[in-house]
Amino acid sequence: MSATATTASGGTPPAPGPHRAPVAPEPGGAASRLGWAAADSWTMTRRELAHWARQPVAVVVNLAFPVMLLLMFTYLVGGGRGVDGDPTAYLVPGMLALTMAFGLESTMLAVTQDLGKGVIDRFRSMPMAPGAVLVGRSAADMLQSVAALAVMTGVGYAVGWRWHHGPTAALGAMGLLLLLRFAMLWVGIHLALVAGRPEMVSAVQILVWPVGFLSNVFAAPGSMPAWLGTVVEWNPMSATATAVRDLFGNPGATTGSWAAEHAGLLAVLWPAAIIAVFFPLAVRRFTRIGR
Repeated sequence: MSATATTASGGTPPAPGPHRAPVAPEPGGAASRLGWAAADSWTMTRRELAHWARQPVAVVVNLAFPVMLLLMFTYLVGGGRGVDGDPTAYLVPGMLALTMAFGLESTMLAVTQDLGKGVIDRFRSMPMAPGAVLVGRSAADMLQSVAALAVMTGVGYAVGWRWHHGPTAALGAMGLLLLLRFAMLWVGIHLALVAGRPEMVSAVQILVWPVGFLSNVFAAPGSMPAWLGTVVEWNPMSATATAVRDLFGNPGATTGSWAAEHAGLLAVLWPAAIIAVFFPLAVRRFTRIGR
């Protein structure tokens, strides 16, 4: 699949080569360049969505994995240790946050497979917007994240979880969850570009697990040793989970620390900081591929 097939002047692009720079459209102002980039990014997004249709099993597995975790911690392992009241009301928002951090393996695998097969080199040789490949990949991932949130919310309702602060607060909570996902996505893309090979994805993916489990997703920080509770409360995922619980009107079991009292602020600042670091790193790594 090619991206923008012609330049803005209507000419045929030159034959692709391994070191040929992308051909920009004829000068026509910022609107023309933005439209060129948007068209190429949408082409790359449709390419990723087409993979879903060809690999439905992988899509189902990605959606089912967090559901299995939620059911396991609800009915088998138990969650919400140190929480007064219904532990399910504490666990479900935490699992929604955990879902946004996990599931990056499919994105990382797709990036490394494209690298290994030379697909990205092929795209880079075409007259397309330089960042279209990464934008398309991230857009498809965010669409999958919306689907995952919808599935997890439905399962949460099935096990008895409810939100209590109305639709506006619920939409705000979903926005914070997707912001966390967007930040973690660029961490995954950067790590995939660094790993370079599909067989390295599993090793790199292990780095994400401590972030997820060293948080307040499953247990209140007050039930942990003091030093560990402090570490947990400053975890970016803990900030999002606490802020989401507040917006949903679910029990938070906070300790009264600064991080707990300002979880809403940290739920925005942490992802913003992660994006500020890893987005340029991923773009720079991508532009240097093959050089």
